Amino acid sequence: MTMPFLLVPGLNCTARVFAGLSDVLWPFGAVTVANHRSGDSISAIAGHILATAPPSFALCGFSMGGYIAFEILRQAPDRVSRLLLLDTSARPDSAQATENRHRRIALADAGKFELVVEQSFPMAVHSDNLDRADVRALHRDMALANGAEAYVRQQRAIIDRPDARTGLAAISVPTMVLVGEGDQITPPEAAEEMHRGIAGSRLVAIERAGHMAILENPQAVHAAVGQWATM
Repeated sequence: MTMPFLLVPGLNCTARVFAGLSDVLWPFGAVTVANHRSGDSISAIAGHILATAPPSFALCGFSMGGYIAFEILRQAPDRVSRLLLLDTSARPDSAQATENRHRRIALADAGKFELVVEQSFPMAVHSDNLDRADVRALHRDMALANGAEAYVRQQRAIIDRPDARTGLAAISVPTMVLVGEGDQITPPEAAEEMHRGIAGSRLVAIERAGHMAILENPQAVHAAVGQWATM
């Protein structure tokens, strides 16, 4: 039996972030990468995605895509058949995170978006991967393709997102929570919190990977996701 998959990218990401993952999932069903560029709130973005999504689907959210995935579950819980939370968090922003987002928004508004992208890379990867030219180049290329305008709009949506922890207990579909062991943005303790809150979920930590585990250690991520597709 096949099933459609709906993959929701993160901030500063395009469909390219899921290129390898799409190949892994394709034997199990059609794969759609959601366009998360429409809407000025997490609720509105989720609504736009649902308007063109399959009637039912297995849902994967990476980083910001996870925040959107929680909203999709709020708006249309009966349409989601299984859930993959990839380097994301159910928590709302901390005061420090919001301050950092406002600072980067100001830089982007001042025409310094490329500097924002450059400054964000060290936090996005494991310390072992700081010299990975391939990951750095893809991180930069996706961000520039998304552009400063979408970046600012999405950052503001992230700041205003609701606390998704209150809805974790209501999630009853097969769920995997996957996190890079060195994720500095949505750290392992946030993944553990989601795992504890979602009954029957599986938690997988990816070695030698940070927030962009999907690019840093794709073999391990793909192996875990293949298992999720058959949970």
